[in-house]
Amino acid sequence: MKKIKSLIVALLVISLFISITACGSNEPAETEAPTDAPTETTAPEETEAPADNGLEGEIHVYSRDAASGTRGAFEELVGFEEELTDNAILTESNGDLAAKVGSDPLAIGYVSLTTDFSANNIKAVNYEGVEATEENVLNETYTLARPFNYVTRAAGDFGDEDKEALVASFIAFLTESTEGANAIASAGGIVDVASKKAWADLQADHPIVGQDNSGIEIVTVGSTSVEKTIRTALETFQPMAGNFSFKMSHAGSGEGAQGTIGSEKDSAKKGDIGFASRAFKDEEEVSLGMSTGTFCLDAVVICAETSNPIEDLSQDQTAAIFKGEILNWEDLD
Repeated sequence: MKKIKSLIVALLVISLFISITACGSNEPAETEAPTDAPTETTAPEETEAPADNGLEGEIHVYSRDAASGTRGAFEELVGFEEELTDNAILTESNGDLAAKVGSDPLAIGYVSLTTDFSANNIKAVNYEGVEATEENVLNETYTLARPFNYVTRAAGDFGDEDKEALVASFIAFLTESTEGANAIASAGGIVDVASKKAWADLQADHPIVGQDNSGIEIVTVGSTSVEKTIRTALETFQPMAGNFSFKMSHAGSGEGAQGTIGSEKDSAKKGDIGFASRAFKDEEEVSLGMSTGTFCLDAVVICAETSNPIEDLSQDQTAAIFKGEILNWEDLD
């Protein structure tokens, strides 16, 4: 009987142990997520490609009036003479154009290299991949270059012999002297200074400079682009030539020859020396003047407001813009 009871107890113990083991096996085992399992992500929404960072909008073309030598030279050199778009905004002078382009982010225009770009909030745009510099004009790689020319009244037509002699001495200073060339260069004109002579070696031929000339006034007319170079040269020459006075009345290259040897030479627009920022035309009979020639070179520079991202324009692009064939900035290739 005892054996039977012992067997029953053993069976009960075994049964209890099996039950406990079975319950334990039902608890979830702790496992680590596999490190190489792919992670499910949400696909990003499709978006359009970002827009080009270039300028967009209508191109505002600024140009000079028909009498401007800068305009004449620019149109001839680029190759669109008399084809300027009717939508162009015309300006009165080199300075006026620079100021207006500098206040218009959508603008494009052209100015003399002598212009103060920083003061007018404008930048120079390369032409055909070449920067407008003195070196590039002299080595002829920058092709938008033009002469700064002058013509004086005819000999005997100054109304005063001393004024005539003083004008002759200034022309010699301007075109032959190292001091004159340095003055021109300091104002942005392009000139070969090394080829000139010291004024001390030239002034003996111009005794007029040794007297008091404070009662003489020299009047200059013509191109607005030459004003900076000529003013600097005149101011440099004044104390070397008896402290004469001068007046500058510049309204455009067309008035340079007209006011000295042309139809305006005896009018309110008359001058003693006339200037053109281009070659003189055949009908401008400058051979009538006492003296005529080129005193320096200059570059015509395409310009835009400083925030404009444009860096370079080809000849074809430039012509198309100023002819009105390309109307918007984003259409530039």
